[in-house]
Amino acid sequence: MKRQNEMMESFVMAHREFMGNLERSIRLLEEDIDETAEMETICTDEWCLATEHNLDEVAKMIYSISEPRWLTEEDSRRIGDLRRSVHDLYARYRNVRSAVPCCC
Repeated sequence: MKRQNEMMESFVMAHREFMGNLERSIRLLEEDIDETAEMETICTDEWCLATEHNLDEVAKMIYSISEPRWLTEEDSRRIGDLRRSVHDLYARYRNVRSAVPCCC
């Protein structure tokens, strides 16, 4: 029983660390998109492709997370928040891309 509890604690810690890394990735993408909105010269074909690729990858990771039965309500809510965040971030990217005279 003690071994099972240790394993469960390890899973929870790893899951929370993964979620934290996803949150940091979203924040970095937000900063990059905000910076591009302010500085039109950043918006290039390469930037657009890289940003779309990164958004797609983060979205795939977030939407592929299954909610294990041992998740707390807070952890479950955190997954939902991440899903909404990446959805909103993609919408913001599309707005910036259409507003900034870009080569894309």
